Amino acid sequence: MFLIAAFCVSSQSFQTQIINKNIQTLQLKASNDFNMPVIRLNSDDVLEISFDELSHDSKYYGYEVLHCNADWTLSPTEFSENLIPDVISLGEMSFNTTVQYTHYRFYLPNENIRFKFSGNYVLKIYENNDPDDLIAIARFSIVDARINIEGKVRSNTDTEINGAMQQLDFYIYPNNYTIQDAYRELKIAVFQNRRLDNAVSDLQPTYISRDKLSYINNRALIFEGGNEYRGFDFSSVYTYSENIEQISYKKPYYNVELANDRIAPRVPYTHLRDANGRYVINLQRSRYPDTEADYAFVYFTLPTEQPFFDGAVYLLGDINHNLLDNEARMFYNSQRKAYEKVFLLKQGGYNYQYVFQAKGSKAASAARIGGSHWQTENEYAIFVYHRPFGERYDKLIGVEIVNSR
Repeated sequence: MFLIAAFCVSSQSFQTQIINKNIQTLQLKASNDFNMPVIRLNSDDVLEISFDELSHDSKYYGYEVLHCNADWTLSPTEFSENLIPDVISLGEMSFNTTVQYTHYRFYLPNENIRFKFSGNYVLKIYENNDPDDLIAIARFSIVDARINIEGKVRSNTDTEINGAMQQLDFYIYPNNYTIQDAYRELKIAVFQNRRLDNAVSDLQPTYISRDKLSYINNRALIFEGGNEYRGFDFSSVYTYSENIEQISYKKPYYNVELANDRIAPRVPYTHLRDANGRYVINLQRSRYPDTEADYAFVYFTLPTEQPFFDGAVYLLGDINHNLLDNEARMFYNSQRKAYEKVFLLKQGGYNYQYVFQAKGSKAASAARIGGSHWQTENEYAIFVYHRPFGERYDKLIGVEIVNSR
């Protein structure tokens, strides 16, 4: 019985998620240009982790950090032995907000936790000094850059020319770094706008020359272009973005009603500036938005005469850590003839998109609701892992962010 349980834990693939519903706004920010939770090994990079707990009660939180394989399953325990569990210092209580919360923040690495190995890591945050009482899980990576990666996104794919799809091509330049067998030793992961459902792995080079590895014309690297993300900003309850219908206060909470979104798969592409699904906490005329920004219930509405019977509609973005789960699923209101969803969100600016997931499909599609265009600006993150013959863990030897515009 013990062996079966241990196997299940070690084979679990971790993803960033909030487990305790009293926790909100879990964020990981790196002090570099990656714009992702990735820091460089043996550098001055710092990872900031923050979250809110919806009360002013005194809570005791701790955390542990564990090393993972390229597929986000736990690696052998010896690669986590120096990562001693730590505690989170007292949080800061919110000030003058309708929703009371306590803001917690800590940093990695710190005096107690230093990293010796590159690769993937999972952060497990728990309450009352009990590792089984999890409140949140977050994943991040540490890169030891040994190679160069050069990528480009084009519209001319093997399936169409200047249509709805984007082709990612990239090259790996090992320089003086030794890779004996690229087919067996390298593991590649590619993410579009940090999404998990359409992530690509198990890639093999299409061509190997003396000085580079080529990953070009690979059908696995053809992505739906989608459309620019939708957005709204309620960093003020008095002057807010045009995508907001109204903001009202119905004791004891603020309510933000967004303008009705629309299903428009055939509308021509229009370039809009977006943040590819990210959000930023902000409160106008405040120097301390972390503790002075309020929470509000935000109402999303997507009208349609009939629901989709062959699949489900989800709201996707960093707003929900890009998870296609029940928290992100839209529900159809037959009386209002619309898909609806309500999120409790902290004041700031948000990006989001609607996606459709067909029954039996892992990946979702934006095309059915918002259309798909090769001109859409998307962000592709390329992670290159290396496990030389005889090694027991996956080194992260390169990360590159490629934009399609």
